[in-house]
Amino acid sequence: MDFLGTVDGITSEGRIVVRCEQAPDIGDTVFDQSQKRIGTVKRVFGPVDGPYASVSPTEGVPKKIEGKKLYCNKRVKDGKTKRRN
Repeated sequence: MDFLGTVDGITSEGRIVVRCEQAPDIGDTVFDQSQKRIGTVKRVFGPVDGPYASVSPTEGVPKKIEGKKLYCNKRVKDGKTKRRN
């Protein structure tokens, strides 16, 4: 697992905003320090030097999540999942 970043806040829709060190891929699975699944990355936004990620939680927003460190598991990309334009 790779370090994703720290939780910056929670939106009014219930999504978790994470300040990232490197931009994750959309669809990456997000975990906390105890390897409990938190959700998936739905959107990446902000500047290139310090991107933010919007994480859709799996089962509601956990309490006291602000400031916690989150980790992500990179999806395996193979040639079969590519789409044509």
